[in-house]
Amino acid sequence: MRATVNYLEVNTRRQLHAKELQVTDEELLVEYRKSGNRETFALLVYRYERELFNYLRRYLGNAELAEDVFQATFMQVHLKCEQFQADRRFRPWLYTIATNQAIDARRRGKRHQMVSLDAPRDNDSDEVGRMVNLLESGDSGPATEALDEERKQLIRETLEQLPESMYSVVQLVYFQGLKYREAAEVLDIPVGTVKSRVHSAITRLGEVWNTKNQVEKK
Repeated sequence: MRATVNYLEVNTRRQLHAKELQVTDEELLVEYRKSGNRETFALLVYRYERELFNYLRRYLGNAELAEDVFQATFMQVHLKCEQFQADRRFRPWLYTIATNQAIDARRRGKRHQMVSLDAPRDNDSDEVGRMVNLLESGDSGPATEALDEERKQLIRETLEQLPESMYSVVQLVYFQGLKYREAAEVLDIPVGTVKSRVHSAITRLGEVWNTKNQVEKK
């Protein structure tokens, strides 16, 4: 359990769950901004605890670093709550903060950190498999045989080498499942730019995949 929510006891969680069914994220943040009520803020953390941590762990490839960025994200939510516009949706705003925090963390020396094959991420094979299925549906024509560990590592490395602008879009759209419109809102870019960056990332993966196959055939 993350330190941010260590103070939540079982009874409090039950109360939060009951309250969760009654109010929106936006209403909670506005209420917290007005009252500073710790329990109200805790409910926001509780709602996004698993979802956001998993996103950050996948984005950063490191659970400990994801933990730190998760904490930093909600610290920024606390500090910037006065800036939140009541007519805006909370989730994209939260992901904007989290993505910016993750980008900063990668730029502080974590950019090329790879996930060890000895400690794969949860659902790693499924995620890589879905990425390959997407590649196979395009024009690049990658091989259709099952992935071995070497090929999974190749895709991880290729993703890590993408420019941050493309990497962020792939993480949000492909792995986190955000719609183009939602990713555009998170990154504050046009929807067309999101589509273009996803296409460029997939094209790059296809090129690397084809090159790998050509080398293996020689």
